Amino acid sequence: MGPLQWGDVPTALGTFCAGGAAWFAYQTIKSQRQQIGEQRQFIGEQLQFMAEQQQNLVLEREELRAVAEDRRWDQARRVDVSHMKAAGEPDGQGGVVIDHWLVVVVNRSDAPVHQVEVRFGTAYTASEVHEWNPRRGHPTYEPGERVVAPVHLLGPARAVRFASQRWSSATVHNNRPTVYFTDDAGVRWSRDSRGKLEEVPADEAV
Repeated sequence: MGPLQWGDVPTALGTFCAGGAAWFAYQTIKSQRQQIGEQRQFIGEQLQFMAEQQQNLVLEREELRAVAEDRRWDQARRVDVSHMKAAGEPDGQGGVVIDHWLVVVVNRSDAPVHQVEVRFGTAYTASEVHEWNPRRGHPTYEPGERVVAPVHLLGPARAVRFASQRWSSATVHNNRPTVYFTDDAGVRWSRDSRGKLEEVPADEAV
């Protein structure tokens, strides 16, 4: 074995240190890349979770809104105005001369409704309003006591009958009835002779 060449030691140490530094740098970069990958995966999972939560919240809000809207319409739907009849007097020949409207309004909800009235066409209101027994059915039956229109309060399971003035048959046909009422939450509604229920805009409510 020959003598140690001290001149090569610094070179060898430098090479060894450089290799060690390179290996350490490589391991550091590898570790950082792994951490970045894990962070990206974690962030992606969190973003996906947040998106799913947001979607669930939107669906829950829509469902709650639909339930609230259905509840808001519920009482109005239970105000029965199905008994609308164009009535008249016998003509002596087996027929009837149609000359007025009869409209029975029945509150089938479990809360009172307010300011109940009927308009015929755009210009006419009821000439007579009477209490009505909702079990009697046909609106031409004899009514109860007379009341004032608009009916301030109509309680649950109560009914009233509105009668128009007497007109010609053509005027009766051209002035179909529309019922107006305010539910127990203060919302104004209308239901026409074809059964269409609508909320009355605040600036049109009376």
